[in-house]
Amino acid sequence: MQSEESLIKKVVTGDLSAFKQLISQHERLVIHMVGRIINNEEDIKDVSQEVFIKVYHNLNKFHFKAKLSTWIARIAYSTAINYVKKYNKQGVTEDIELKRQLVDYTTPEHLLHIKNEAEFVHNQVSKLPLQYRTVLTLYHLNEFSYQEIEEITGMPEGTVKSYLFRARKLLKERLARYYHR
Repeated sequence: MQSEESLIKKVVTGDLSAFKQLISQHERLVIHMVGRIINNEEDIKDVSQEVFIKVYHNLNKFHFKAKLSTWIARIAYSTAINYVKKYNKQGVTEDIELKRQLVDYTTPEHLLHIKNEAEFVHNQVSKLPLQYRTVLTLYHLNEFSYQEIEEITGMPEGTVKSYLFRARKLLKERLARYYHR
């Protein structure tokens, strides 16, 4: 595997195979980041493609002041947030989340849908408020530092820490409620 710097230089000079490699290295991160903000599968794909188009057009502006993955995650976060604002999908997302929270977890249909604990936890994380699930995902799943999350989201480090604390607490409460049933 080549270094990020040589890969970027190749992409900037127009090497499409190098860009394909860059996409394959960061595709999971982008889809994951966008998927935490947008719920519709088709919209996630469209926004993810838009992210990589932006990466391609702006890669010559990347100066290694942060990790490439942090820079790409920042673009993914901003693009997804702008998409939600542009198409006013936030209200739709919140309505869907409220409806999901009203689901009775004791119905056989729902228990069949959630086959294992990891899937259940992922489901619970997706129900957290946008800012909580974003910092939780970036910190625990993508393993970004507080400073990197600050760069990606534009939230001050103290806010990131606060949201992460609240997200963990809320998730813990929800899991405790479920497992006490």
